[in-house]
Parts: sequence; structure tokens; C-alpha cells
Amino acid sequence: MSDNLFSPVPPSADEVYTELLARPGVRIERIVSTGQASPPGFWYDQPEAEWVLLLAGEALLRFEDEPQPRRLRAGDFVDIASHRRHRVEWTDPLQPTIWLAVFYSAA
Repeated sequence: MSDNLFSPVPPSADEVYTELLARPGVRIERIVSTGQASPPGFWYDQPEAEWVLLLAGEALLRFEDEPQPRRLRAGDFVDIASHRRHRVEWTDPLQPTIWLAVFYSAA
């Protein structure tokens, strides 16, 4: 990947994860979704916290402890505490959804 968050990725049936930076206690990834969602019944339950920014596209992010999913659009961000169960309900199949995810150790 070049040094541009909006660089295109080759078409894929899967989400594309690119690690941009990794240091002790922090990892930054670019994730490109093209209509993918979490499998039925699957919940992320991560040991690290995650701050995520939606750079392009749209998504529905669901938290186990909230009754409705959150609609995210370009510019929206959310801080997800470690072990807060969440899932991606939907990403826009008509355009790439580009996420910037910062995983960090919650102190």
C-alpha cells in the first residue's frame, strides 16, 4: 500500500486489512469493506480498546448492550472499550467503506 489511506485496493470477496503502524501498546489498521458484515451470531470481544473512524462509505455498527445499531457515515468515530462486544451489521456494497482503526491498551 502506498502512503495514502484512500489508495484503491484490488477487488476482493473479503475485507482487506492493512497494518499501518505497530508499536508496543498501539496498532493502527486501515480496513476496507465492500459489503461485508460480521457472520451471524459473531461478536468481537477484543482484549484491547479500539478507536475507529469511518473515512468513507457507510456502516451499521452494533453493540451487544445497545438495542439498535449505530449508523456510521464518513467522519463518524467511536471509541470501543476493551471486551465491549460489538459486530458490523452492514457495510455499503456500492462503494468502499474505509475504516481507520486504532487498537490500544486501555490503562
